[in-house]
Amino acid sequence: MMVSSKVSLIATSTARRLFSSMSAAMEGRRPVALFLNASRLDYDNKLDFSRIQALCDFQRHDTDIVKDLDEMVSLVEKHQAEIVITKEMPVPEEAFRRFPDSVKLLCEAGTGYNNLPIQAARERNVPVCNCPTYSTDAVAHMAITYLMNFSVSMFDQQRMLWEDNRANFTGPFTLPLSEINGKTLGLVGGAGKIGTKVAQVGLALGMNVIISSRKPTLPEGHALSDNPRVTVCTSENVGTLLSQSDYVSLHTPLNDQTRGTFGRAQISQMKQSAFLINTSRGAVCNEEELIGCMKEKMIAGAGLDVTTTEPPPMDSELWNLPNVFLSPHTGWRRIETRQRLVTMTAENIEAYCQANNKEEAMINIVN
Repeated sequence: MMVSSKVSLIATSTARRLFSSMSAAMEGRRPVALFLNASRLDYDNKLDFSRIQALCDFQRHDTDIVKDLDEMVSLVEKHQAEIVITKEMPVPEEAFRRFPDSVKLLCEAGTGYNNLPIQAARERNVPVCNCPTYSTDAVAHMAITYLMNFSVSMFDQQRMLWEDNRANFTGPFTLPLSEINGKTLGLVGGAGKIGTKVAQVGLALGMNVIISSRKPTLPEGHALSDNPRVTVCTSENVGTLLSQSDYVSLHTPLNDQTRGTFGRAQISQMKQSAFLINTSRGAVCNEEELIGCMKEKMIAGAGLDVTTTEPPPMDSELWNLPNVFLSPHTGWRRIETRQRLVTMTAENIEAYCQANNKEEAMINIVN
């Protein structure tokens, strides 16, 4: 209880410093909000930013990524931005420390925020916020899309047609096909929102589900806790999940403890007929080891919506492996998902604008 009280006091003290810093900046004017890489989100110019525009002097820099640190700092200085918005774009600590004092809020237009300088922002009393649940259904459906395609060898069939090979239409069928019902779906780190949604769809398709979690049971009240077709194993015993699953889907957050932790040792425990699916973060996989395992055909195939670097280097072997199927991080790119993200970003900004030194008014603060 004493430790908990100390943590609470520290958090409250930090929040008060953050909001004290913000309130002085908010008096009597509309803040400038700069979206540093707007084209990453609004690549088709179909999104409606009117809600953000109603709150701010909204400026957008239409590029997918700003890599040059001098350019990044120059853009923020040029607009004297108070709110800096990014989408999956690294903002190195070196660049952030050169941002002008006008910057009072960093907004990640997405869920993961490992691309932002969390500690440096805390030291400057600059809140960092994210959008934690905007793509739960969409990313879960992306994992299921890979699963369903693998079950009927759809990718391989389409490749044959692109090569003008119509053998499966004119002669004996040559590709493996299997029903989904009765198969086992293993979810590594799957007790969170996205993993839970994948499990629910898998259960609706008649699958059995194994979830690896830090604890041997799901939290009280979890949506899957009483389902007889769901079993849980601890992260230390993930080998049970790997050896029994027909499809292994990764839902692990990326942090210092998980980076590069899924590699040869884990893949070697999977069935040779099993498929690996990753819609979480590419860097949780040891990509070099993954490539080696796929070249050795250790498992049947891998579907990767994420890679360690996006896109992979042009000379990466991932592009040409016949049993690896890539998509350009499309889990979050559906039009409805992206518009929801704009709305949630607007809600974060609105809460900031209305905070006026009331720390409880801010939402989705991660630092």
